[in-house]
Order: sequence, then structure tokens, then C-alpha cells
Amino acid sequence: MKYRSLLVTRCGGPEVLQVVERDLRPPAKGEVRIRVLAATVSRPDVSVRRGEALYSGTFLGQKLPFTPGYAVIGDVEAVGKHVRNVAVGARVGVLTVVGGYTEVLYWRADRLIPVPATLDPAEAAPLILDYIVAYQTMHRVAKVRGGETALIIGASGGIGTALLQLGALAGLKLYAIASQRKHATVLAYGATAIDYRTQDFVAVIRQAEPNGLDVVLDGMMRLEAMQGALSLLRRGGRMVSFGEPASRGELACILALALRTKVTPNGKSLALYGTSTYFLFDQKSYLEDWATLFQWLAQGKIQPVIAARFPILEAAQANALLESGEVIGNVVLVSP
Repeated sequence: MKYRSLLVTRCGGPEVLQVVERDLRPPAKGEVRIRVLAATVSRPDVSVRRGEALYSGTFLGQKLPFTPGYAVIGDVEAVGKHVRNVAVGARVGVLTVVGGYTEVLYWRADRLIPVPATLDPAEAAPLILDYIVAYQTMHRVAKVRGGETALIIGASGGIGTALLQLGALAGLKLYAIASQRKHATVLAYGATAIDYRTQDFVAVIRQAEPNGLDVVLDGMMRLEAMQGALSLLRRGGRMVSFGEPASRGELACILALALRTKVTPNGKSLALYGTSTYFLFDQKSYLEDWATLFQWLAQGKIQPVIAARFPILEAAQANALLESGEVIGNVVLVSP
């Protein structure tokens, strides 16, 4: 029997994604076979496909050929020898980093995320990457408190809309940077919208919040904006940045900025956040946070914004839509 995956054999645009057939096999020792129900299409997928991944979470580049796809939800359909922690039929999530654009995924049984079977897989899939980033930058790193004032840089994508929802849920006073045509989404969560094309966000915030901001959550990682945002923090203010710098040179400057902020005692902090090493360092906290997010989704406290759903084998069209810059929220691949 066969299954199909998307394969990148050369770097380039969405057109380099090719559908290939693979042989279905039994899972190896300590491994499970997962029938993929949903997979997200994310900005790191695009960067690694283009060969431009300088800092996609915490990984650098990817050896060709490979299957993109950072996060999936699926059902376990077979288990290998000595697998005791999960049974056939279980709904699971996987933070794959690469490998998610596929009908079937083989994965280590000790690196699975329990997912309630009652949830819509397409709605649960954004929680595996976008919402865990939003939740942890907000609660694990910045440690926000109700009533604080926060700025979100890059508020209209999958992580940005997650930050808006979680920020509103946490009782924050929110400012959010997004293009004008995406302001309706920002306003829907009670945030003050700032158009990065026509407004100087530093001037806007200084006028609105003369005592400074408590928190900045930056999903763009652009040096000039980071420097401006740091200047807006009050004493004791916290900034967390995540994402992909524009170049290796900019990455070096950002790392230097983080170091200077750490060694220069001015009462402000700058942290850089990434996800892909979580099972090596802090699996327990991540699993606790995913459990919280799945519970909130089931309770209707959060609701991922899904711009479009595509069949898994139409990943090229889904990537093209994401790269158009027109997307608000998430693009999700689903099984037919």
C-alpha cells in the first residue's frame, strides 16, 4: 500500500512542492504511524522551502530533499514494538518542524502531544505551533498580569491573532501593529490598531502611554522596530521577540542587542524565544500548556482564525496564499 507526501527537492517557490508516493510500512520499534488529519502552513515552512531559514524557531536550514510542515494533528493507526504510552486510535499532535505535509507520519512515540478527540482537527492544529508560541511568550516568558499594557508587533498572522485572543483573555490593554486592511480583526479583540505603513508606532505609543509599556510581544524580529519598541518600555518592562530575522547580519545585530540589554542595567529585559528544542529541555511545561490550550478551545475561550483550508495534497496552493500577504490568521491543510 502507498501514501502520499509533499517533497521539496530544490529550493524555490510553491511550485517546487511535488507530490510523491511512499510505501506504507509498519512502525519501527518505539515509533507510531499517524494518519494525518490536519497540518498547519506556517511562515517557517516557506522560509525553509526557499532556503532562507536563518532562524526558524531554533533550527537553521534543512538538507534536501525534505517534506515541509511544522505541526500536525492525527490519529495513531499503528504502534511499533515496546510502545506503551499510546494506543491505536488515539488523537495526537506533533511539533514536527519538518515533515508535516503528508498523509501518513511516522514519529517517535515519546514525542507525542495528547489531543482531545472531540476537537475539530483543523482548529486544534494551530494550537501546536502558533498558540503555544503565543501562550509561552505571554505567560512563561513575559509573565503578563491583568491590567498591564502590551504592544503586539505583527498582529494579523497565526501567532498574532493568537496573541490578540490570549491577551484579551488575560485582561491586557492591547496595542497592535498591522496593515490598515487588517485592522478590523485587531479591533475585534479590543486592541488599538496601528498601521505600520502610515504611522510611526513609537510616536503613537509615546503619546498614548507616556509612562511606557509593560510588555512588548514582537513576532517580526526586525532590528529597527525592536530598538524602537525597547525604548517604549517602562522600568521593569519586558520584551519577547520570536520569528525570523531578515538576514544573518540582522540576526547577529539582534543577538548583540539582547546581550547589551542584559548586561546594561536599565530595568528592561529582552528575551528571544524559540520552540523546536522543547522536548530536550522542558517537555513537561509544554505538555501542560498544550493541555490548557486544548481545554480553552473546547470551552470556547479561544477560537483560531482560519483563513482557508486546503486538502493536504494542495499544499502548493496553500503556500502561495500564505505568501500573498493577504492572510489573516491561519492556513490549514486537511485530509479529504
